[in-house]
Amino acid sequence: MATRLGLGLPQNRQYDLGRDVPDVARAAERTGYDSLWVYERALFPEPATQGLYGIEGLPWPDSYRGVADPLVTLTLAAAATERAELGTSVLVAPLHVPFQLAKALASLDAASGGRVVAGFGTGWSLDEYAAASVRPFEERGQMLDELIGVCRAVWGPDPVSYDGRVTKIASAVVGPKPARPIPILLAANTPRARRRLVDHADGWMPVGMGAEAVAAQWRQLQDLAAERGRKEPIRTVLRVNPQYTAAAYDGPDRRPFQGSVDQIVEDLVAHAEVGLEEILLDLQATVRDAQELKDVAGQVYERARAAGI
Repeated sequence: MATRLGLGLPQNRQYDLGRDVPDVARAAERTGYDSLWVYERALFPEPATQGLYGIEGLPWPDSYRGVADPLVTLTLAAAATERAELGTSVLVAPLHVPFQLAKALASLDAASGGRVVAGFGTGWSLDEYAAASVRPFEERGQMLDELIGVCRAVWGPDPVSYDGRVTKIASAVVGPKPARPIPILLAANTPRARRRLVDHADGWMPVGMGAEAVAAQWRQLQDLAAERGRKEPIRTVLRVNPQYTAAAYDGPDRRPFQGSVDQIVEDLVAHAEVGLEEILLDLQATVRDAQELKDVAGQVYERARAAGI
């Protein structure tokens, strides 16, 4: 079975949100992409108070300046397409009031005919937590647990009830309901997060930092699922963030997915062999504009399919 391919939508500041999101979404669906994705970056601290991913000294990429709201972006794409799934990779769960986010995702799923995929993570930016979170950074895991529980309750049958740290629903009718059960996927890159995924989520969203590393993580997760008695299959969507260059990158320090279309496809082939169901390519950061994004995405798709992906 062919690996599904997804494309990241244009949210960064070089794009015209109202024009480029529907345009790229329509073009990607016509090309054959199976899914369209958004990510979340609430703000860009200046001066930086913390390194990227919390790693001291690692600068934030310039592309993180002015990232459009993920659900607004996904709604624009939903209105412009008919078939492609609409995913979040990822929403930083504790930056959202759980009840309101559950309702928004249900509404988008109902409006799009059952195409939403909810990817959640806990985030790492202390500045984002200070500006927007519903609970302190130290409680981020607990808040993700609550968000998952609230979503399951709100998306389920009425009357809805839930008694959590932030969310208190005594007994209520809550609609609209999703068109079908919305799959919940988690980033899950720590032992505790992997247990949460195996016990409470539908799928896994790793990052493509090398095929061997992803394969090792996937084996680890499958072993944990067997150990904990999970019967349901784990859906898998691999996120890759290509550093596209028009000419091939020939330096000795080339990282996975860095370089030309052919080099990106070569890495896609290696990662597809891991056996994950879907690969999401977010190309938007290293192209000039929506036209180049469409062109490069089209070339990658055609050559990836020609290479047997």
